[in-house]
Amino acid sequence: MMKVLFRVLGYARNLWPYYFGITVFSLLMSLTALATPFLIKEATDLIVGSIQAGRANVAGAIWVAVWLFVVDVANTFFTNWGGYLGDMMSNKLKKQLSERYYIHLLKLPQSYYDQELTGTIINRLNRTIAEVTQFANMFSNNFFQMFLTMFLTLGIVLFYSWELALLLFVLYPIFMWMTTLTSKKWQRWQDEKNHETDIASGRFAEVIAQIRVVKSFIQETIEFRHFERHYQRTVDITQKQSAYWHKMDIMRRLVLNIVFFAIFGFLFVATASGRFTIGEMVLLIQLINMMRFPIFNMSFIVDGTQKAIAGSKDYFKVMQMKSHVADKQHAPALEVKKGVVTYDNVSFGYHEGEKVLTNICFEIKPNEKVALVGQSGEGKTTLTSLLLRLYDPLEGQILIDGTPIQTVRQTSLRENIAVVFQDPALFSGTIRENIAYAKPHATDEEIEAAAKAANAYEFITKLEQGFDTEIGERGLKLSGGQKQRIAIARAILKDAPILILDEATSSLDSRSEQLVQQALNRLMKGRTTIIIAHRLSTIAHVDTIITLRGGQIDEVGTPRQLAKTEGIYAQLLALQSGDALTAKKRLKQFEIDS
Repeated sequence: MMKVLFRVLGYARNLWPYYFGITVFSLLMSLTALATPFLIKEATDLIVGSIQAGRANVAGAIWVAVWLFVVDVANTFFTNWGGYLGDMMSNKLKKQLSERYYIHLLKLPQSYYDQELTGTIINRLNRTIAEVTQFANMFSNNFFQMFLTMFLTLGIVLFYSWELALLLFVLYPIFMWMTTLTSKKWQRWQDEKNHETDIASGRFAEVIAQIRVVKSFIQETIEFRHFERHYQRTVDITQKQSAYWHKMDIMRRLVLNIVFFAIFGFLFVATASGRFTIGEMVLLIQLINMMRFPIFNMSFIVDGTQKAIAGSKDYFKVMQMKSHVADKQHAPALEVKKGVVTYDNVSFGYHEGEKVLTNICFEIKPNEKVALVGQSGEGKTTLTSLLLRLYDPLEGQILIDGTPIQTVRQTSLRENIAVVFQDPALFSGTIRENIAYAKPHATDEEIEAAAKAANAYEFITKLEQGFDTEIGERGLKLSGGQKQRIAIARAILKDAPILILDEATSSLDSRSEQLVQQALNRLMKGRTTIIIAHRLSTIAHVDTIITLRGGQIDEVGTPRQLAKTEGIYAQLLALQSGDALTAKKRLKQFEIDS
């Protein structure tokens, strides 16, 4: 039960001044809280003595009241100062857990994101942060004080009666043992609830991100039912979980009720027999009640602890993941002088035993434009992902200017490669920020020059806010052609010697396509370029075509050379003069427009 606490504290060792301050104030709160029963004992004995003597001790009564006031005021300040430190600690802990999770996610390989929904990743963080920080806040503001009070109270009670101390002491192992009986089953149900919530949240994020698709296919009802179904399962699980928890809590409390009955029975009989004075009885009753409420409230503390444990399991599971795409120790930076890209006998598969690419061998010369052609799923995008080292090959290696990319720092590798994706992949924010994403400290002149080269300057300057126009999430306020030109401007600003171009002109109108194609031609000039081709017209103007079939290279040659063979490219050309409908269907298999 304490493992989660120590694990969380271990993630935030630098917060030790807060832990120390909270501990000090918890001790002071406990001492001032324990002072009150002693003062009331003194007041009781003083009043009983005054009544028996028939003479009022007014000065003594006033001084006891004054000391009670001082102790109460001190406790008020100590409680709030400790609470302030606890609030600050939990919020700083939230910040650190979030930052560590985020930076760790950024280091994980692409394969991790291939298997996880975006909403699930986000929900996992939110759930963990909520549960763990709530637990840390509860621990800092209540836990220390409660346990310090318990131990100090036990010591005082032991001074007056070993029998009462023993009865109080046995409450703890009994309570903890009965709680342990509950914990495993409760945790299993909580894991199931978290799983259902993650699925619902993951789908929720997908739907919101693609709300146009949902609305256009009129699937709002189905999506809501999917969401509602998973959350209903959490309700059904909670019903069983809560009923079980409270049934066990009734049993725990009944056992405690019996023990407290024995404690008070012993105390009253002992006082009636003259073993304790009235003041001592009042003192012991207060001390026992101070023990009574924390013990009963331990069920809520245990509940919070279990939620923190269940909520943080997935978080710590992710944090323990190691990236298999990692830099070697003291790896040097990549220096690209020519821009020769070599695939040397490369094989790769996303899943064990299933190869997407087998024995891929080819070389791209400096400033050469190479088009990758093949049916959907043949590994065209995978080849470019391997060059970016989003994945590592199972066999073989990729070299740039004769240097294996696995031997250099990933940051330096990606600094030398610019990518224009088929989906422009813009971020919310301004046009200026999106272009400067490739070079955050770029000057306005550099950004404007890139926009001009990308045929974007004209439409940008016509906007009311110009380069400072907010474009919305994923650039939703811009047209397809405008988004693509901003993405090209971003790649131009990066000015990398190697270019990956997932060509995206097929879905644009003729005017936008012409502007984008002009910008792409400028971008490719003087760069080693790999094109995932989507148009036959583009393929015809490259230096080399590499066709893929069955995860292997089928043909390599110039457009003129391959047009004369009976290979894939020749077949695609032949389709242009054939039946229009048949040609369209066949070209679509190759993700190509005529």
